[in-house]
Amino acid sequence: MRLSTKGEYASRAMLELSIRYGDGPLHIRDISQAQHIPERFLEQILLLLKRAGYLKSRKGHQGGYALAKPPSAISVAEVIRVMDGPLAPIDCVSVMAHETCPMEDSCGLRWLWKEVRDAVAQIMERTTFEDLVRRSKHKRR
Repeated sequence: MRLSTKGEYASRAMLELSIRYGDGPLHIRDISQAQHIPERFLEQILLLLKRAGYLKSRKGHQGGYALAKPPSAISVAEVIRVMDGPLAPIDCVSVMAHETCPMEDSCGLRWLWKEVRDAVAQIMERTTFEDLVRRSKHKRR
């Protein structure tokens, strides 16, 4: 699995929104500055996350973006899948986007790619943005 810039920025934006969860909507500019994400790119990312149901937005002076559900209810895997698709390193072991390979039954590498997929998915699925907030606050002290 290779994390794209879009996946990285989405994760950082979600972390910032999680850190400030309950404080009201955040302007794109504030998220951008806090996480060093270009505003134009961030705008596209936030729209995708909103369409996927992870964010809500409000227009106007008091507007901005906020999480649509608590950080404890959003896993890192969910956000990465929205941005980058399946977590599998190759399609023949993907759960979400499986593509049959002519060597699928005899491939000597398939077991390795499946184990990599399972390990990455397990870590990312069990890690919520609340977990990341806890760790990031600890490091900021």
